[in-house]
Parts: sequence; structure tokens; C-alpha cells
Amino acid sequence: MRVTSWLSDQHRHRMTINLLAGSAAFLAYASMYAFRKPFTAAEFTGLHFAGVDYKVWLVIAQVFGYMLSKVRGITWIAEMQRQNRAQALAGLIGFSWVALLGFALIPAPWNIACLFLNGLPLGMVWGVIFGYIEGRRSTELMGAFMCASFIVASGVVKTVGKYLMVKHGVSEFWMPFATGMVFVPPLCLATWVLERLPAPSADDIAARSVRMPMDAQSRSAFLARFLPGVVLIVLAYIALTIMRDFRDNFAAEIWADLGLGNSAAVFTQTEVPIAIAVLLITACTMLVRDNFKALMLNHVMIFSGFAIAVIATWLHSRGVIDPVWWVGGSGFGLYLAYVPYNCTFFERMLATFRVDGNVGFIMYISDASGYMGSVAIILFKEFGGMHLSWAAFYASAVVALSSIGMLITLTSALYFKAKARRVDVPVAMPTLA
Repeated sequence: MRVTSWLSDQHRHRMTINLLAGSAAFLAYASMYAFRKPFTAAEFTGLHFAGVDYKVWLVIAQVFGYMLSKVRGITWIAEMQRQNRAQALAGLIGFSWVALLGFALIPAPWNIACLFLNGLPLGMVWGVIFGYIEGRRSTELMGAFMCASFIVASGVVKTVGKYLMVKHGVSEFWMPFATGMVFVPPLCLATWVLERLPAPSADDIAARSVRMPMDAQSRSAFLARFLPGVVLIVLAYIALTIMRDFRDNFAAEIWADLGLGNSAAVFTQTEVPIAIAVLLITACTMLVRDNFKALMLNHVMIFSGFAIAVIATWLHSRGVIDPVWWVGGSGFGLYLAYVPYNCTFFERMLATFRVDGNVGFIMYISDASGYMGSVAIILFKEFGGMHLSWAAFYASAVVALSSIGMLITLTSALYFKAKARRVDVPVAMPTLA
């Protein structure tokens, strides 16, 4: 009886740590969005530069800086030591906040450069935060919390930004800086909690492999071993990033096209149910103890997400569902496909093949490539001679890119299945976090 009680206490202790860590990761990454996304809630109506809508320039500038940040993160995040994370996080967020102050003080259109500087450090925040929680038997649970943040947070910070403008008269140019100020205290609290998390246990390491910095030699060896799979992953991720980022950056314009442009709550209305559903689905993958089976399950989730986005768009085009259900349904599909890459896919890939390294390296290769695609598609929309509304362009992109994504995902599953057959793939330890 005493043994049973002790085991129960130990289990409760682990679950408390897991939930606390997941909540801290959620709060930290959600707070980052307060420095990146609020400006997209403003429309900057009537402002143009060189014949192009001013807001389009802002999005391009920030995404380009964010993309360069991801490129730098390929090596910087891969090599980061645990003891440097809190200092790095403070420096990255602080730099971006100062850039938002410049955006408020420098007149348009010259303040476009401030959005480039704002995006320049923010792309590395994900890797810093995920480094706290990877390599554990409960990483899926913690990671699901963290990934839910970038579904919910984008809508929440836009709602906060819109509220500051509508209810408190904050200008479109000061609103991003003011929104960031609101989220400084929760960011500090979340970082404090993450800094106090225990390192992965011996059981975690046995189940998931050692997580350690990767130097140039280990990075080259990883690419040589998995190059075809990496190429497939990157292609699918580019398609997802283009669609997700376009939906996120131009949500105000898409809703305006659909007749709901004056609603502040609409940004959150569709995103909260998506976050809850994706969080629950993703967190449940931690129940699959066999790493290879979990990797294949991730492929199923990604393929299903692409398919749901296509189906929702097709139903809306036929008038079967209304705009809210379409934007929500397509968003659910995209995030169901997108979140595994940011949370569980690479975690289980490294564990399946017993790679001693970290998720940050392969994640940042994918992210850097994805945001290059995002920049390219925005430029194509504005300068490629395609005169479609924001909503129509989004619908076309979802159908085309999701269809391609399904084919790539199927090919990726076949590749990793064949790869696993050629090696002795171990099964994870039969214990739950």
C-alpha cells in the first residue's frame, strides 16, 4: 500500500512538473507574439509606398527579417548551451521591442525598416524556448502547450491591439509597442519558471536519446544520413508556412473581404477552438511509446491536416459552410499539419534513429526555408500580376499547396518506413511521463 501511494505521489509530481513546464512554454511563446503580430491587426488604410500598399511592405520587411533570423538559427540554436538561454531570450525580445519603439517614433514610410529589425531576432525565440523541454518522455505534452500558443496568441494579441486602438485611442503606430508592454510581465514569469525546470532524467534519455549541442561535423553527418527525408520535410513545411503565415499576416484583410472586418473578437473566435483541438490531439501522441509508430502517426496527422484544409475550402466555395467555418476549418487543418513539425515530428525522428543532437537544427532548416517561401508568395501576390482579393488568393493557395503537401507527406512516410527497416529501430521505454 505504501509503495502504491509512493508511486502515485511520484506520478503526480511528474505530471505537475510537466503541466507547469508546458504552461510556462505556452506563456513564453505567446508573449513573443505580442512583439511580432499586433501590427497586423491594423489596416493602415490609404498608406502606400512606391505604389504598393504600406502594410504589405511592413509584412514583407518583418517576414524577411524573421527569415534571416531562422537562417542564423540553424547554427546558433544548434550550438546553444543550456545556461545561456534566459539571457538570450531577454536580449532577443528586448531588441525587437526597441524596434517597435522606433516604428512608433519614425514617420512612415521610413519606419518600414523598423519592422525588419523587429523580425530579425524573433525567429530564434522558438529554439531557445523549445530547448528547455525537448528530449523528455513528456515533450509532446509540453510541446503541445507551446504550439497551442502560436495558434491562440496570434489572435489574442491582435484582439488586444485592436482593443487598445478602439477603446483607448492608441494609434496604429504606437499600438504594437503598447501591446508588447502588456506582455512583458508574463514573459518574465514564464522565463523564471523555465529556468528552474530539472534536466531530462535518465529514463527520458533512455526513451528519447541524448540532446546536446551540434557542431559543424555532427550537423553534416546528420544531413548526409537523412538528406532525402530532410528535403521532403522542408518542401511540406514550405507549403504549410506559406499558407499559415499568409492567413495570419493578412487575417484583417481576409475578414474584411468576407464582411467581418470591424469585429475585434473574430481574431480569437476561430483560433481558440483550433488551439484546444490541436493541443489535445498532439498531446495524446505521448501515449504512443514506440517512437517509430509515433513518427508514422505524425505523418497521418500532417496528411489529414492538409486534407481537412482542402475539404473546408471546397465546401465554402460551394456555399455549404459560411466564412467563419471556412476560415476556422481551413485553419484547423493547417495547424493540425503544422504543429507536429514544431512539436513532435522531429522529437520522434531523433528518438527513432537514436540521434544525439537537438531538434533546433533540423527545425531551423525547415523554418528558414518556409519563410523564404512566405516572402516569395507575398511578393508574387503583389507583383506577379495576380489580381485576386485576399480571401480568394488564400483559397487558391490552400487548394494548390495542400494538394501538393499530401503527396509529399505520403512520400515522406514511405521514405522513413524504408529507412527504419534498414536499421535496428528500438522501441521507447514502456513508461509514461
